[in-house]
Amino acid sequence: MLDDHSRLARVVHQPTLVRLHRALSRLRSVLTVMNTGAHPDDEINGMLAALRFGYGMRVVVACSTRGEGGQNALGPERGAVLGVLRTAEMEEAARRIDADVAWLGHGPDDPVHDFGFSKNGDDTLRRWGEERVVERLVRAYRRYRPDIVIPTFLDVPGQHGHHRAMTRAAEAALSLAADPSAFPEHAASGLTPWQVSKYYLPAWSGAGYAYDDEVPPPPATLSLKVVGGDEVTGLSYKQLGEWSRAAHASQGMGKWRDKPADQWSLHLKAWADGEAGPEKDIRAHVPATLADIAAMPGVTGSASAALQEAQRQIDAAIAAFPNRARMVEALVDAARRIEQARAELDKEAAGRVGHRLDRKLREIDAALFEASVNTARAVFTGPAHPGAQITLQTHIDGQDLSDIAMTPRLPEGFNAVGMHEEPGYVQFEIVIPASAPHTGNYPEAYDPLGGNGEGGVRISGRVGGRRIEVDLDSEEPLRIGPLQSLSLEPTVALFKAGEPANGIRVQTTRAEPTDWQVLAGWNVRKEGSDWVVLPPREFRPGVTTLVPVVDGRPATSLHTISYPHIRPTSFIAPAELKVLSLDVTLPVGARIGYVGGGSDNVGVQMCRLGLDVTDLGESELKAGQLSAFTTIVVGIFAFGLRRDLKAATGRLHHFVEEGGHLVTLYHRPTDAWNPTATPPRRLVIGSPSLRWRVTDPGAPVTVLRPDHPLLSSPNRIDAGDWQGWDKERGLYFAAEYDAAYEELLALNDPGENPLKGSLISARIGRGRHTHVSLVLHHQLDKLVPGAFRVLANLVQPA
Repeated sequence: MLDDHSRLARVVHQPTLVRLHRALSRLRSVLTVMNTGAHPDDEINGMLAALRFGYGMRVVVACSTRGEGGQNALGPERGAVLGVLRTAEMEEAARRIDADVAWLGHGPDDPVHDFGFSKNGDDTLRRWGEERVVERLVRAYRRYRPDIVIPTFLDVPGQHGHHRAMTRAAEAALSLAADPSAFPEHAASGLTPWQVSKYYLPAWSGAGYAYDDEVPPPPATLSLKVVGGDEVTGLSYKQLGEWSRAAHASQGMGKWRDKPADQWSLHLKAWADGEAGPEKDIRAHVPATLADIAAMPGVTGSASAALQEAQRQIDAAIAAFPNRARMVEALVDAARRIEQARAELDKEAAGRVGHRLDRKLREIDAALFEASVNTARAVFTGPAHPGAQITLQTHIDGQDLSDIAMTPRLPEGFNAVGMHEEPGYVQFEIVIPASAPHTGNYPEAYDPLGGNGEGGVRISGRVGGRRIEVDLDSEEPLRIGPLQSLSLEPTVALFKAGEPANGIRVQTTRAEPTDWQVLAGWNVRKEGSDWVVLPPREFRPGVTTLVPVVDGRPATSLHTISYPHIRPTSFIAPAELKVLSLDVTLPVGARIGYVGGGSDNVGVQMCRLGLDVTDLGESELKAGQLSAFTTIVVGIFAFGLRRDLKAATGRLHHFVEEGGHLVTLYHRPTDAWNPTATPPRRLVIGSPSLRWRVTDPGAPVTVLRPDHPLLSSPNRIDAGDWQGWDKERGLYFAAEYDAAYEELLALNDPGENPLKGSLISARIGRGRHTHVSLVLHHQLDKLVPGAFRVLANLVQPA
């Protein structure tokens, strides 16, 4: 039986005729709908697929953060680099449903960022800056001019604070976007006031395994139902939506659904023209087609007649599919008539509908391009850094595109110094100026019609007598990286009090430091091909950052992020060595087997701590001598990510019964966690998770059993070990568990009852099982000293 992603992959392949049909389907409507959310994966993918492919609307996803505060089910990316990965995933998800993306936040250094889970919309708006996020939404409304705005979530208790904040801001921005006195500085960017016609709320609850909406959803005023499914693939729009959601693989999204109904219930919260009457169609009371524009006040005479004829020609082009010649003839005539009408509109009418006509002309050009070519590719080759020379290769296999001109689209200051041309092929030699800045880690927008990234190709030519222009993006985005990218190994190291300071041996690759920026007392010297870092003679606890210098400047490092489901991207960050000096004692005789799912760095951190650690693969879990280990640590999500681990559950239980210590880090209920079969004794993970987590990283921690061996040996855990935690205390707490489990901690967010399922441990047979719902892995990555001391205690033999 095919797994979910194999089933969903059936729809990804887009041969020429599919691309052409998609381009034609854009021409059915002049409406734009915007879906607002807080994180990549918040979009209502199935509904947007229906509106785009079924109705022909332009769809825009307005997303406030890059998801950098979340978790990663794929690999080790965290924080800022996770935001880069999720940005690429959001763009791929949008590409699959032909959607624009408007980013409101720009990574962790921007006030509007994903700072981790929030239970409070007011707190989120305070941290983001309410006026700031509303202004950015107003800017998005004025730029994209949506007729319809639909938030994904309700602003109700029990919902994620980020979701609540975005829904509140989306409504607040409605009147401000239409107010000429609000944010007049937008005029400098060519933006003018815009009145959104309709504002809907979802008429369904956002409750689930994660959230717990405490207030019922508003009553449905509209049932959005699209019958018949997608004309190209034969799939339902919800199935197409799941293919889009599958691009959010770092969050485990994308589920195959057999024969889902394409129906969504919406509540009309605000309407620009006052009280709304009953609705049977989301397109009611707004101009949905060129014919509707032709009937609008102010569009009269020959302009109205031209738009009516343009609509007939567009209908004829769609009906002619796949007859390319007839489609081209009809589309060329439609474009000519739209241009005629555009020229005849007075200033007031042009202000109301001109953007719709301009958009339609761009979409017609895209459809004509698809009708005249089989393939078109643009590829940048060569290392792209200041002062480099790179190549841009463009291939076009055209049938009816003539008089072709190709112009590189490049940042200011770039220079095309040569060109080689053959039929269907042009190669440009491009010099990057020495003063060129590095490409930012977070693009500001995504446009499915092209023009994305630092560079591409502007293609023009004649189709059926019409001169068209289209933007062709490069297959991999052009990203300007550092001239000398420096890699360090390691990038993190630990010094433990009382141990001889032999120094940290650091290897450098890709570039060679000429100096180091170090604090007083630290010393860095060259030994052979490596560098050796020596700490001060007097032990100083805390984190020290040492910065290599290349050619007089702090070094930077370019990291490539490559997964099969996204286009390769990169992340530029400072090259640093962080050293944590801490007072910690390691358990005697601990031999640890680590079973990771690729979603944390706990195995690496245990090695840095100086523990004896062995990574356990499939063969070891299936037939290895588990008794060789005193402790086995299972990483976050691992039961859901590793089938070999799930198959080895019985062996793990036997390991515990025979005297081993099994430590499981937190899992979601969806991570193949069977409460009665996965742990050695019954243990239920709390759901919805909003009720079973503590989001305040400074929340007081009450130690319930201070003399328990896990809290007293080999390190006595005290109040200082809970200081300096980042993002949150823990999540996916255990909610119900066998009486054998002892509760070791109690903690809670302000105003809530204490939760006691963050750290529980049970004697089972001659061994022990400990379940940890603290976000220990994140604290280790943030080099929180107390997290390493807690970890050293948790991995001790039973």
